[in-house]
Amino acid sequence: MTDALHRVSVSTLRAGLTAGDFSPAELTAHFLDRIERFDSGLNTLVTRCDEGARRQADAVASQKAEALSGIPLIQKDIFCTEGVRTTCGSRMLDQFIPPYQATSAARLAEAGSVLLGKANMDEFAMGSSNETSYYGPVRNPWDTDRVPGGSSGGSAAAVAAGLAPLATGTDTGGSIRQPAALCGITGLKPTYGRVSRYGMIAFASSLDQAGCFARRAEDCAHMLGRMAGFDPRDSTSVDAPVPDYHGGLPADPGMLKGLKVGLPKEYFADGLVPGTRGCVQAAIDELAGQGAEIVEVTLPNTGLAVPTYYVLAPAEASSNLARFDGVRYGHRCEQPRDLEDLYLRSRAEGFGREVQRRIMIGAYVLSAGYYDAYYLKAQKTRRLIADDFARVFEQVNIIASPTTQSTAFRLGEKLDDPVTMYLNDIYTIPANLAGLPGISVPAGFDQGLPVGLQLLAPWFAEQQLLNVAHAYQLLTDWHLQWPEAYA
Repeated sequence: MTDALHRVSVSTLRAGLTAGDFSPAELTAHFLDRIERFDSGLNTLVTRCDEGARRQADAVASQKAEALSGIPLIQKDIFCTEGVRTTCGSRMLDQFIPPYQATSAARLAEAGSVLLGKANMDEFAMGSSNETSYYGPVRNPWDTDRVPGGSSGGSAAAVAAGLAPLATGTDTGGSIRQPAALCGITGLKPTYGRVSRYGMIAFASSLDQAGCFARRAEDCAHMLGRMAGFDPRDSTSVDAPVPDYHGGLPADPGMLKGLKVGLPKEYFADGLVPGTRGCVQAAIDELAGQGAEIVEVTLPNTGLAVPTYYVLAPAEASSNLARFDGVRYGHRCEQPRDLEDLYLRSRAEGFGREVQRRIMIGAYVLSAGYYDAYYLKAQKTRRLIADDFARVFEQVNIIASPTTQSTAFRLGEKLDDPVTMYLNDIYTIPANLAGLPGISVPAGFDQGLPVGLQLLAPWFAEQQLLNVAHAYQLLTDWHLQWPEAYA
């Protein structure tokens, strides 16, 4: 049993801990050993927390047991962790050690989870391939010559390789769902406001949302139940009861009968690779075979989502990243001549090319003479996209689509073509603009590489989203497939 601890569910791990089959220290040692053996070839972690993890595991043994008590996890390196380096994948924060804890990280720690380390990521969460990190690219466990997706690629690759059963991520335009699809695992983005953003280093504040990675939807349900909830320190946090997500999961796929599943025709148009289309269609047929009603719907403003996002997100990034000026904390250039030189060289040295590009785009669209033409128009378009979803959810219970247009592409393949890179998120961005919850679940393979099925639900309908994902995983075993080298 102890040799296969990385292959079982969180509930099974918790049952084994409760029964005394293994201790929190032994469970933690298992995953630390896998990190030692495999991470050098994947580059999923920026900071390892071996000693801290062992101390936490020893402490957990004497605490009240709950679902996540003693369960190891990895935090995306965008969440502030008190006393543990938090870099956001950037030279700008290479030596930053937060004096406080992000709310979601604190809640997971209070639940007894054990922090194994901090996951590599695209710099300041800006990227779709995990190639913009100051610490080098993360590699996909299914093919180490390919990207894991981004920006939460380190978290996704770590779970896919069995380096941790759980990991946190953030999703601003698809940064949980897209890497989950490319790495063959489950990734959940909650409704905007469902999980506190306090202590999560901001990229685009009106779009960022914290979420989770695991192999199974049921494991994500355990995590979300602990991460979610009102936080007065986050002005966008919603004060609403948190359901027992795991307790509400169905025992069998029978709940799919009569479920109305919308297929947006815009998500199945040109650009979708035939192999990906075939896997997603097979997944939809699986739902229909259980009695789900499949309904074609339209989201007419989908084509405006990518340009809208790449006006709004850079605009917010340019404002959020203005604080990194070399004065209070973060990278500071050596021997500045004057204050202007301090600002200019600290930011030029501290930020990578993609971050600099987005800051400049954001400053441009917010500048005098262009604000109305770009930023204000994008805000109006965002409302149209949200209205499209509202109309569709009057007709259906859930939306199903591909998560990505294709499987994972090769490292370096799109790095010099920003527009092509940005189009990777064409199916995920609309949900962020509307603030909807979404999940990507494994749905097959195209030429040996994972394909993801994306499910979207109405606002704050995470229970329904998890129920459908779990029911699908009761019918299929795609989420239980492993890259051979890490099985």
